[in-house]
Amino acid sequence: MTPGARVAAAIEILDQIEAGGAAEQALTAWARRSRFAGSKDRAALRDLVFDALRNYQSYRSYAAGHVPFGRALMIGAQRASGESLQNIFSGQGYAPPPVQEDELAPPQEGLWDLPDWLIPKFQDALGDQAYAQAQLLRARAPVTVRVNVLKGAKSYALDQLRKDGFHVQENPMAETALTVTGPAKGLTQTKAFQAGLFELQDAGSQALIEWLALCSGESCLDYCAGGGGKALAMAAQTQALVVAHDADSTRMKDIAPRARRAGAQIQVLPKSAWPKTGFDTVLIDVPCSGSGTWRRNPDAKLRFSEGDLARLTATQAEILEEALPYVGPGGRLVYATCSVLKDENEAQIERLLADHPTWCLSAKIRLGVDSWHDGFFGAQLMRVSDTLST
Repeated sequence: MTPGARVAAAIEILDQIEAGGAAEQALTAWARRSRFAGSKDRAALRDLVFDALRNYQSYRSYAAGHVPFGRALMIGAQRASGESLQNIFSGQGYAPPPVQEDELAPPQEGLWDLPDWLIPKFQDALGDQAYAQAQLLRARAPVTVRVNVLKGAKSYALDQLRKDGFHVQENPMAETALTVTGPAKGLTQTKAFQAGLFELQDAGSQALIEWLALCSGESCLDYCAGGGGKALAMAAQTQALVVAHDADSTRMKDIAPRARRAGAQIQVLPKSAWPKTGFDTVLIDVPCSGSGTWRRNPDAKLRFSEGDLARLTATQAEILEEALPYVGPGGRLVYATCSVLKDENEAQIERLLADHPTWCLSAKIRLGVDSWHDGFFGAQLMRVSDTLST
């Protein structure tokens, strides 16, 4: 495909996303009906679409208001890069039609590239770092792996990845974290990955589990396990059985093969089989806005609404209530999100403690978006009687 044809395809997909389609689904559907496109074309198209979504307000401002969404974003992408519009918008072959003078507008400065209603939320949660955090969400996220210490040391994993041709460096956020600084294509096809030496996992998620400082043999419940990434990290740290649970059991279908590859002890057990005395650590990585990860899923911030936030916070509060009884004597409940919004973080903890005065906050961690990691929040809760006895 020519550069112009790729841009034309990106315009088509962006218009589908604006109409309500999910980015991944739109890209997959395009690839299936466009067998002529090679792997490089698909990768380039994905980059065009995701970059445009990360910068959707800034790029949109380069085009006049009457210009359709997809075309406006691609005009903005070209103008922001300093590239010639005529070379791409030539109308030749499969390239988009030439750009007319009335389609152009002077670009606006200082845009947040967030829905307007979210800007006060960012300011409330992040203070004078709010705008900088929003700007970091415009860039591509780092690719980071978690070294599985059950299979080998970090130095060994680093050596194996470099032998396979990847440029990798240690990530300061977690002892097990290695960040790929060059192309990451083919990571999961390596012998090291197939042997369970590492898993793809953001350094922030790794830092959260490391922050827990799990003891050897500690009993753990991952109450919102999903695909099992944090359960795997917990199992590697405690070197004991981790029980995985999720309200949607289909989300856990990959846990068993991932655990076998990693040599980790993870079981999906019915609640009737859980220990009657509870668990030492109950982790609830609740469904959230994902605002700390929006550079990975940039169409999510485009679609996220105030109604979505209200529904999510209600669900989070319900899960917090559900999980409390599963914490054993002297144990802790760990609440986690990959959100930077106070509504999903501190406000949830404050509400729970107000409703349950026998519980207290024993530790908290909050990290914003960074070049090394996504944004996340974690809080450890314990019964007041347990903290007084320690």
